[in-house]
Amino acid sequence: MTITPPTGGDPANDPNANYDYRSDDVERPDLVADLEHRVDGEVRFDSYSRQLYATDASIYEVTPIGVVFPRSTEDVAAVVTYCADNEIPVLPRGGGTSLAGQTVNEAVVLDFTKHMDGVVDIDPDARRATAQTGIYLETLNEALSPHDLKFAPDPAWGDKSALGGAIGNNSTGAHSLQYGKTDAYVEEVEVVLADGTVTTFGEVDLEDLPELADGDDLESAIYAEVARVLDEQGDLIEEVYPDLKRNVSGYNLDWLVEDARGAERGVGEPDADGGTVNLAKLLCGSEGTLAIVTEATVDLESIPNEKSMTLLAYETVLDAMDDVAPIVEHDPASVEVIDDVMIDLARQTPEFEPVTNLLPDGTTAVLVVEFYADDVDDGKRKVANLLADRCPSVEPDGEADDEDERLTLEADALAFDAIEAYDADSRSKIWKLRKSGLPILLSRTTDEKHVAFIEDTGIPPENLRDFVADFQDVLEDHETYASFYAHAGPGVLHIRPLVNTKTEDGLEEMEAITDDVTDLVVKYDGSVSGEHGDGRARTQWNRKLYGDEMWETFQELKSAFDPDWLLNPGQVVFRDENPTDMKENHRFGPDYSFNPGFEPVLEWDNDNGFQGMAELCHGCAGCRGEQSTTGGVMCPTFRAEDEEILSTRGRANMLRQAMNGNLPDDPTDQEFVHEVLDLCIGCKGCKHDCPSGVDLAKLKAEVSYEHHKRHGTSLRDHLFANFETLAKLGSATAPVSNWASTLPGSGLIAEKVLGISSERDLPTFRRDTFAKRVAGHYPAVPATTATRKALLVPDIYTNHEYPEAGEAALEVLEAAGVHVEVADPCDVGRPAYSKGMLGAAAEQANDAVHDFHPYVEDGYDIVLIEPSDAVMVQSDYLDLFDHSEVETVAANTYGVCEYLDRFDLDRDLEFDAPDEHIAYHGHCHQKAHAKDHHAVGVLRRAGYAVDPLDSTCCGMAGSFGYEAEHYSMSKAIGSVLYEQVDESPGERVVAPGASCRTQLGDKPGATEEPPTPIEAVAAALE
Repeated sequence: MTITPPTGGDPANDPNANYDYRSDDVERPDLVADLEHRVDGEVRFDSYSRQLYATDASIYEVTPIGVVFPRSTEDVAAVVTYCADNEIPVLPRGGGTSLAGQTVNEAVVLDFTKHMDGVVDIDPDARRATAQTGIYLETLNEALSPHDLKFAPDPAWGDKSALGGAIGNNSTGAHSLQYGKTDAYVEEVEVVLADGTVTTFGEVDLEDLPELADGDDLESAIYAEVARVLDEQGDLIEEVYPDLKRNVSGYNLDWLVEDARGAERGVGEPDADGGTVNLAKLLCGSEGTLAIVTEATVDLESIPNEKSMTLLAYETVLDAMDDVAPIVEHDPASVEVIDDVMIDLARQTPEFEPVTNLLPDGTTAVLVVEFYADDVDDGKRKVANLLADRCPSVEPDGEADDEDERLTLEADALAFDAIEAYDADSRSKIWKLRKSGLPILLSRTTDEKHVAFIEDTGIPPENLRDFVADFQDVLEDHETYASFYAHAGPGVLHIRPLVNTKTEDGLEEMEAITDDVTDLVVKYDGSVSGEHGDGRARTQWNRKLYGDEMWETFQELKSAFDPDWLLNPGQVVFRDENPTDMKENHRFGPDYSFNPGFEPVLEWDNDNGFQGMAELCHGCAGCRGEQSTTGGVMCPTFRAEDEEILSTRGRANMLRQAMNGNLPDDPTDQEFVHEVLDLCIGCKGCKHDCPSGVDLAKLKAEVSYEHHKRHGTSLRDHLFANFETLAKLGSATAPVSNWASTLPGSGLIAEKVLGISSERDLPTFRRDTFAKRVAGHYPAVPATTATRKALLVPDIYTNHEYPEAGEAALEVLEAAGVHVEVADPCDVGRPAYSKGMLGAAAEQANDAVHDFHPYVEDGYDIVLIEPSDAVMVQSDYLDLFDHSEVETVAANTYGVCEYLDRFDLDRDLEFDAPDEHIAYHGHCHQKAHAKDHHAVGVLRRAGYAVDPLDSTCCGMAGSFGYEAEHYSMSKAIGSVLYEQVDESPGERVVAPGASCRTQLGDKPGATEEPPTPIEAVAAALE
């Protein structure tokens, strides 16, 4: 690779710039002014905000008119009233996790998750709660957990899915066998109707319908239409709706009819005295097309006392499908399937390969069965009963009921082996295998992708085998393939055929597959959508599923609720003269083009290279987890500020749209870099936590390098990128250099001249550097008797600011029998790389490889103390170069605790640790590469009780936390970590990274920076 370092130029960013996350390009200023005058919330109609909301988790993209973030129901009513008067469509939106395209439209988008996300009331005795519809489900459940209650529907992205979205989609999850869908729990809703009227829908007696329908307003017209549907279409609805636990195609009219006729859901005969009508349940699954729900009262369930699980192994996926119906008879909470395609892909993935090793030999498909139980013994009994019936070759841990007391079925047992799981750790391993599907399928960077369009059909369990066999034939006829996985118990399988939507042929194939599969759905008494809704992908197939007469009923119902068809038009049902076509409005369609405007310089080891990574985000919103409910690293800036553009999804979408011409700015322009990339702190969390593996930090480095080439590099960036030079000067002149930074006014001067925050203490340099302390070091362990040989590399921070960490590393390594040579202090290029100065980073990396490689060839391991430096050599060097010496050095480089743990070097050491409980905050770069656990193991073997914090980046992020315009963001991210530390049982905290230690040292109440893990290990040595 050849990189020319950028030179000269003015500062890349105004240090005092205010971040409002928007460009100045505002469309329709009259509309903006009118709405801003009417609402308290934010109104954003600029091109950046509009493009941020042009996509969701589906394959579709539609640029909205604008976005409003309402603060109250009054705001929502004001927007809807104004839009109704001006014939402007409106789209309510939660987390944007919809897979069928129902949360993108040419409309004014209402994002409820920013402000309208509170709990209104919890009534534990009545087991009910009321909340605003922008609240995430996991946040709601966190508020309910002290009462041992929960909102039962549990979609996979519950911590990113809003209550309003769950209502709009009629969502459920893996445990729908136990709980059903959202409609079973919604009892009352506050809504804004299409004309701006605010009203409440809840249960009313059928006999009151005539009075409710007697009026000339919109609400009366709605009740009149509901009465007509019940009177004229009730029998037809009972006839054409499938008898399924999971059907979210079309409007929820089957529930309406069964309630009105006084029947239980799917059980019993209609009551002659009639029943009730609850329009709150009718709105479930309506995708925001009938009314906009602003607040909901929901029923709650008790949190189960205990869980038990078994994994049943099968020789074919069809055998597994045959066994679903008999297993459901045992009343499990969930039955999940994983087929041979998914298992084979998991075996090829380092993260999931160890889990697949648990499977019995010959396994090509599995069913994961989970039970809710009163206690452990009850859980074991339920598993034993199931195994006695479905897998009698396995001797279960628990005792089954006597044969005359338990459920026995005549069907042949098809499972040939089983694994039982009762403790949380064992169950999590099995669930990890089940959840491996999404990351594997979404990680493709080719033009062909496993796209969601016919991926969640609902089929009666007794018909699953024949349906899957026929579906496989359809795929074979179209010369593609898919994996079959997910919710087998209620008959909902996730099936994503491999299709290239960038070609006309690919789109035609997609529609043809859907047409054929819809025929199968009708044949097997199923539903086109059992979970993810209609949206743009499946609305057109509701006519085939339900017939022309029911389609017309949908149209009439829509017209009654929304006479001008302005609420999310085109979803669930459409006007025949304005059809929704699943082949239109694709994010990656035949007209899509990609032109970054520059030649990438980093190595992109994936299909389609840089373009493949830039297009990899699928919009699933895995980066939008809330700080209070979501672990992992990604995405710390979103957690701090709750802004879409600060999520990985937002940045990735903006980058792709800038490169395909949807934005007015070039991706290397000052405006774009400032608005979109500047607040990405390079934590690398997305590399690990994103289901698709979007590496936004690497994308930012590529774009930043090109930006520097075109626009120059600031003096401040040059200083931080060349921090080693500054550190050498600081150490050489210490303590004078340290005094200078404490002089009155020095902070303000630094902020004015360099943009370095006056609120942050500058680094303190040491005259007695680590290099001086170990000068003349002779290895204590001879190479001939050593367990291993290591080259210990002092980084800039360890050498010039914190030599104690280096001394502790040397002490522990030699105590462990390692022959240690100490290298000269080395800048491995991390500071330059983090500032996008790839030329300088490449030069430093080349020097380091030149120095390290001879040692590796001589049998040495390379050991670094600073986590980000270790990851730089292990991973980022492979992005800078493509040759064997780099690969050799990278493969033999370790962080110090990783080194001890990987080779069991500390297991024979004698420790006498204090009786102490410590909290451990792992470095985000280590977490991104699944290396943060090593320190935990070493600390525990040293005798400490350790609480590993499930924390995100500390927010310091190298130089980021020192920069004036970033200080407030840095502290906002840090406050998340502070809260976790305070809630930890640990008496003190340890952290391996220089940035982490600096941020934790600034924690309110802290008197000093915490020690590193290796220091704690050294302190515990006898």
